[in-house]
Amino acid sequence: MTDSLTVRDNRTGAEYDIPITDGTIRAADLGQIKTADDQPGLATYDPGFVNTASCRSSVTYIDGEKGVLEYRGYPIEQLAEKSTFLEVSYLLIYGELPTKEQYDQWVHEITYHTYVHENVKSFMQGFRYDAHPMGMLMASVGALSTFYPEASDIQDPANRHIQTVRMIAKMPTLGAWAFRHAQGKPYIYPDNDLSYTENFLSMLFKMSEHRYDADPRLAKALDVLFILHADHEQNCSTNAVRSVGSSQVDPYSAVAAGIGALFGPLHGGANEAVLRMLRRIGTKENIPSFIKGVKDGNERLMGFGHRVYKNYDPRAKIIKKACDDVFEVTGVNPLLEIAQELEKIALEDEYFVKRKLYPNVDFYSGLIYEAFQFPPEMFTVLFAIGRTPGWLAQWGELIQDKDQKIARPKQIYTGDRTLTFTPAEERWG
Repeated sequence: MTDSLTVRDNRTGAEYDIPITDGTIRAADLGQIKTADDQPGLATYDPGFVNTASCRSSVTYIDGEKGVLEYRGYPIEQLAEKSTFLEVSYLLIYGELPTKEQYDQWVHEITYHTYVHENVKSFMQGFRYDAHPMGMLMASVGALSTFYPEASDIQDPANRHIQTVRMIAKMPTLGAWAFRHAQGKPYIYPDNDLSYTENFLSMLFKMSEHRYDADPRLAKALDVLFILHADHEQNCSTNAVRSVGSSQVDPYSAVAAGIGALFGPLHGGANEAVLRMLRRIGTKENIPSFIKGVKDGNERLMGFGHRVYKNYDPRAKIIKKACDDVFEVTGVNPLLEIAQELEKIALEDEYFVKRKLYPNVDFYSGLIYEAFQFPPEMFTVLFAIGRTPGWLAQWGELIQDKDQKIARPKQIYTGDRTLTFTPAEERWG
């Protein structure tokens, strides 16, 4: 027997049988429910899309109740421990792990395309000295579409591949240059003898030395952070990439929209809010009064709870482990002790346990970024570099999905109707 939902419309007494597939019904099937043939059919109202699926996807699986995150079926814990960011990028975009030959070719292509046109450098140098790095990244990624006009031929798989390679390759270059720009330092060109993450660290921090040698523990930790941020289902920025991409625009423009969404404090800026909270607490001794303030509604516990996860965010566990490697190199961030004590209390306190407020990915990531000596305004740039392969995987899936149409949500109109217009000379008398 086919799974279905029987709906009775109490306005008319009519009953409707609506098929259920993969735990969902098609919103369009509700359109047949109407009070008269000349009236609009029923629609759903769902601000923020909290219970509306906009696509079918095989990129990322999340079970929020159990704290499970998988890329293409592979647990995030295994990928973070045993894989590399570029291998994970290939997996996300092409749906399977690469062979040795495929991986070597993939790394070669991305390494080859790390340089950007000199005019992009001039473009970025034109920003004010205090321009936000995220604004610079968003603008420069969008500008790449003018350097590669052929990118608009999105139906050609070979063309999609080269634009994907270019974007993953050039994001660290653009991000590092935005960082240097804010410091008034000269831009550093890529060093293609280095790995992806080592090259990024070189472009960020190299000064007068002949070659910047990144500590392998720092390079590995940053690679893990990129893996953890590589995709996360239909979040705000991924939804933005898909929504803008549904107009069949080039991928640079679609990803620039994703960067714009990530710029918002409710999406990419949460780890900065965690640092502000930890600094405000100041010492371990102040934690009990802070916890009381949270319960009384006078304080906000940042870095706990998640729209999707109702369990411990699996990424938070991995980042917590990465903290040890980073602080071994940089020295322990004094805020770490406060964070660990705050987590311990929150995980044992019935008030937070009952509300399923567990640490999320943002709780420890800011501490690591700060240990790297990144200013808070760079945190979302790092997030964007890691998220790029996920955005591109989702965009590529969208382009090849025959079910997809240009994004055009319904609205419920609440304004005035049929008003009579009075010319200005009469209104103003």
